[in-house]
Amino acid sequence: MRSAVLGLSVISVVFSGAIFGFFYAWVCSTMWGLDRADPRVAIAAMQAMNASVRNAVFFPAFFLTPVVLGLTVAAVHFSGRGAAAFWFGAAAAVYLVFGLMLTLTVNVPMNEALAARAVPDDVAAARDIWLDYSQRWQVWNQVRALASGIALVFAALGVARL
Repeated sequence: MRSAVLGLSVISVVFSGAIFGFFYAWVCSTMWGLDRADPRVAIAAMQAMNASVRNAVFFPAFFLTPVVLGLTVAAVHFSGRGAAAFWFGAAAAVYLVFGLMLTLTVNVPMNEALAARAVPDDVAAARDIWLDYSQRWQVWNQVRALASGIALVFAALGVARL
């Protein structure tokens, strides 16, 4: 049981770190770079990135992080380590609500709306579309990056309490 608990704990931290890193990279480089590009290029690039992110490499960190954290909660709880289980549970709850659910209810609908738009030839029209999209999208991405960072810290606190 001890090796299963340790293994799940490590996987929980790795998955939490992977999704935090993904969201954080968008905060500190990707969106700032797109904001500096021609808005027609930014729209087309964002459409392409959003279309490509649904893949087998992204899937585990995005969708399975709360699952792995939940399994870790159960394993840690049944091994008699309630304090550690609390932190893994807190990590799961934070990521589930402010990472996964926020993405599915806010960022994905915004991405789908952008995907449905044709990239305008007019730079001013493209700039209006991009600024409206980018500013709102970045606010919510910063929330999910922060939440994922908090979930990572909570998972690490869980490991520290083993």
